[in-house]
Amino acid sequence: MPEQKVKAYLMAIVKRGTEHEVAEKLRKMEDVTEVLVTYGLWDIVARIETKNLQKLDSIITDMRGIPEIVQTSTLIGA
Repeated sequence: MPEQKVKAYLMAIVKRGTEHEVAEKLRKMEDVTEVLVTYGLWDIVARIETKNLQKLDSIITDMRGIPEIVQTSTLIGA
């Protein structure tokens, strides 16, 4: 049986006016399958599908390293 991928959503608050710039950076990252600029509490929602939790941790750490990102929250799907 093939290993099931880990699916997660990262929601981010970014510095004002940088939403589309950050979205483009996220779209270029490995295992990021969708990025939406949203309105409301969160500025961006990114969908991630990767092979395991260790890889997910690495991706999230890289995302949080983007200077324009102020705050994040991550949801892992079951």
